[in-house]
Amino acid sequence: MKQITQTLKTGVIEINDVPIPTLTDKFVLVRNAASVISAGTEKTKIDMGKKSLLQKAMARPDLVRQVLKKVQNEGFAKTMQTVTSRLNSPSPLGYSCAGTVIAAGGLVEGIQPGDRVACGGVNYANHAEFVAVPKNLVVKIPNNVSDEDASFATVGSIALQGVRLAAPQLGETFLVLGLGLLGQIAVQLLRANGCTVIANDLDSAQVERAVGFGAIPAGPGVDLVNLCGQMTGGHGVDGVLVCAGTSSNQPIELCGAVTREKGRVVVVGAVRMDIPREDYFKKEISVVISRSYGPGRYDPYYEESGNDYPLPYVRFTEQRNMATFLDLISQGKVDVKSLISHRFSVDEAAAAYRLIEGEKTEPYLGIVIQYAAAQTMAEPLARIATGVAPVTRSKIGLSFFGAGNYATASLLPVLKNMNQVEFRGLVTASGRTAQGVARQFGFAFCAGAVDELHGADTDAVLITTRHDTHASATVSALQAGKHVYVEKPLALTVPELAEVQQALHKGGSQIMVGFNRRFAPATREVCQHFAPVQSPLVVAIRVNAGAIPGDHWIQDPLLGGGRVIGEACHFVDLASALVGADPVRVSSIGTAKSQSSAMLNDNVIVTLTYPNGSIATIIYTADGSKAMQKERVEVFGGGRSAVIDDFRETTLYSGDSKVQTIKQATQDKGQKAMLTQWVAGLVSGVPCVPASSLLANSLATILAVESLALGTELMVDASLLLDSSN
Repeated sequence: MKQITQTLKTGVIEINDVPIPTLTDKFVLVRNAASVISAGTEKTKIDMGKKSLLQKAMARPDLVRQVLKKVQNEGFAKTMQTVTSRLNSPSPLGYSCAGTVIAAGGLVEGIQPGDRVACGGVNYANHAEFVAVPKNLVVKIPNNVSDEDASFATVGSIALQGVRLAAPQLGETFLVLGLGLLGQIAVQLLRANGCTVIANDLDSAQVERAVGFGAIPAGPGVDLVNLCGQMTGGHGVDGVLVCAGTSSNQPIELCGAVTREKGRVVVVGAVRMDIPREDYFKKEISVVISRSYGPGRYDPYYEESGNDYPLPYVRFTEQRNMATFLDLISQGKVDVKSLISHRFSVDEAAAAYRLIEGEKTEPYLGIVIQYAAAQTMAEPLARIATGVAPVTRSKIGLSFFGAGNYATASLLPVLKNMNQVEFRGLVTASGRTAQGVARQFGFAFCAGAVDELHGADTDAVLITTRHDTHASATVSALQAGKHVYVEKPLALTVPELAEVQQALHKGGSQIMVGFNRRFAPATREVCQHFAPVQSPLVVAIRVNAGAIPGDHWIQDPLLGGGRVIGEACHFVDLASALVGADPVRVSSIGTAKSQSSAMLNDNVIVTLTYPNGSIATIIYTADGSKAMQKERVEVFGGGRSAVIDDFRETTLYSGDSKVQTIKQATQDKGQKAMLTQWVAGLVSGVPCVPASSLLANSLATILAVESLALGTELMVDASLLLDSSN
């Protein structure tokens, strides 16, 4: 399918042929008919892309600090790989579109194939022939509203939310500053509320357009303070909607001068907000910043997970605002058709963006991107070839399911430099990133369905998607006879793990989980240090993990499994590698439950017992200081000790003396060594880590969470997996 993207590094706008996005249970797949360019928002993004690296850094000092911290921890080369990959990745444009439903996920109610719908959402309702959109950001289109008009639903909802926050009443007078797309819609909405509207813009043509909607003109050169006073008997306007976009503080200063006592100012556009105290204090003016298109925005519980807010308590959500706006168009109370100044086909998108960038000097307002009708649209390809060298059958063919930040920074660069392997296919959930990553790393093709990775040209599938997909994708690949590398965790539940074990035993494929710390140079040094020791070992691992917000996907039990399953699994495996055995018992205790019901406990102590009498304790906390090092490992036994500090420094002790201190130039958690040994295992036919150990450590991690809930020690018994599969 065709999609309009921008490369952040260069700012270049491209029309890419990318795979159709993957449909999941709570999403709707839509064939677009039209989408609207939000000139203000998209121009800001384009302008950022066209800045030099220095200018980008000056504009986002917060990101610069993150980069410097990453350089300190992981070294310059790896950090630059991460930054370069992100800058080279295509970024989608657009967030307001309309079209016809092609398919609906199993948990989507009230929408079925063939329905015409309007869609919203950054990263979802993009300028593309097909989009996959969460169910709470999709609304049906009334029969008498065209797809083109309906494509304004999200943009219109932004103006509608601003008007709602202004709380207009019949007979009140409002000033609208800025008469772009949002301002013109705001004028109409205020007029529909029975308000007198004064419309101001530096462009006299836009002022005249607003007059056509019933506004009082306030064009260039008009004394707004005097006009607002005349229109309100000297009291000042009841409210102002700031729909302008400017770095100047003049609009905010003007609002204080023209607004009555106890009036309202709602900021919809992006303006400077150095609020002058005098007018705002004396008049007790209320100032509100409108948050996009309504309640639910920026809440993954609502947007991504598809959980609605109860209507009696949240009358108008994002979705209900979109539906209301379409109803207003249907009733003839809002006119968006007259706001359309330009129409471009998706193939002409470059010309549309030249217009808003100022390369073309003609005026514009509403810019619509049009897509071919279903009967004329080209049939999407299952695979999209990238034009790299032909497949070499003498090499191991690797295909990737997922290409997020970790894969592009830590896995792909390492594998690309190995002569034994060759990249074959790439599938990503959104589809849009597949083409860019495929070209960057030399994949033979990208595709929209994971089944495309199960062909004869693929020997091993690497699964680096979100946690909730790991087990099912692993089972599918194993059943197709492929070797599998899966990022941690292997599974979120015991039944999922049982399915993996069953698929593994039925075939002859190898499986590897991304437990990289067991391969780190520091781990290797410690294991060698304790090699002569025959007595049980005591392992203490402390992880100062840092906080992750409760609404992050990893905290969702169904998506990420929580931080114990999603992250602490690394340290269960590390402890087992240091001991040289698989755990047989596990117990956990944690602090008081989190204040968020959706957030699993991430302050825990996990204790593991091994068959040779060794024990390991993992302290995993999210509440420590960021100034403290993140990971510390201590091992004791047979008169020896060892300490690993953040996988940068290892200290070995024997008897009464310190044997040696080994320092790494940069932090090395073992990713490169892990991948090297995994590939060597594929070549030799001997896995670098036994599957039984990977399953046992994964099971111990899942049972650690169950132990936390039950308050008791649990046996780590492989028969649990057999029982779950029955």
